[in-house]
Amino acid sequence: MKLSNLKGCAAYMALGLGIALSASAASAEDAPSWCGPNKASLALLDGFGGNSWRLVTTASGKEEAAKCRSITDYYYADGQGDTQKAISDINSMAARGVDAMVVFGDAGPAILPALTKAYRSGAVVVPYRVNVGGEAGKNYTRFVGADFVYDGESWGKWIKENFPDGANILFLSGPAGNSQGLDELKGMKNILDDSYKFLNPDPFAVTNWDPSLTQQVLSAAIAQHDNIDVIVSDFGPSLVGALPVFANFDRSIPALATSDGNSLGCFWEKTHADNPDFKLFTVATGNDNVRLAVQWAIAEATGGTPPSEEIFKAPNFEDSTDGDPNPVQCRSDLPGAIYLSAQLSGDEQAKAVGQ
Repeated sequence: MKLSNLKGCAAYMALGLGIALSASAASAEDAPSWCGPNKASLALLDGFGGNSWRLVTTASGKEEAAKCRSITDYYYADGQGDTQKAISDINSMAARGVDAMVVFGDAGPAILPALTKAYRSGAVVVPYRVNVGGEAGKNYTRFVGADFVYDGESWGKWIKENFPDGANILFLSGPAGNSQGLDELKGMKNILDDSYKFLNPDPFAVTNWDPSLTQQVLSAAIAQHDNIDVIVSDFGPSLVGALPVFANFDRSIPALATSDGNSLGCFWEKTHADNPDFKLFTVATGNDNVRLAVQWAIAEATGGTPPSEEIFKAPNFEDSTDGDPNPVQCRSDLPGAIYLSAQLSGDEQAKAVGQ
């Protein structure tokens, strides 16, 4: 998932290499089972780290690693959206002798040779969330993915419950052909029959997860379709600037099934009273995918017990219709660009994004 750049993120990322873990790291007595007795160093590598989602995710990964006293050194590197730098970062960590690497491989298969080289040199290598190709045990230790089909099924179940007789759905995703959107559509169609009609071009309306393009796409859809019952988006906060367009057409904001963000929750709180159709359901945006990857890397590097799961499934987070598992969340005292579904506290997230 791609979000817009944040001012000050570069200064935060400059702290990345060689930072010490918090002194509050868990004691041996209460260490998690994935934290083994063998000492090891750990690196978290981003292909692109310059947005709020990555800043929160990076802080979450560091917090998870701090639970294990066996991690003696923790490193971070930001590829800054440059494939060659991302490859260089991986090679550099391998040359440094880092024992374990957790890698968000934005460049996909382009970084596979570097991962393979690091793995064959003896490092534990755990790419996560973005498919880099290859296979576990040959090119890297373990791939820790995200189950986007599961997200689609979660949205589909909520839509079916709230619109049992069918609905007109507008599905927005990121770049054309992105696998996340394709998997989410598959999940929805696992649940929804032909009485649920998708108004967007197949397979989804392309927004690049960009707020300005999202507004353009939504404006065109509103003008074209008199009845939109549900909007589905795999990045909810990108809609905050676009949803007020409905008022220009003298129409209520429709139901929204999406991923969470503090800006979206606060927007719903401010506007739902004037928009009677504006139901909101969210799944967790997925920052904690990194925690599962960190657990796998540490378990393999320290001789701990690996987690039972290797695919992250985003839990349901908010539902304005019944409050299960939570009513809509808003921390108006904190930045909009944080994600209250994440295990990292809202206050710590605010620090991470530099606000």
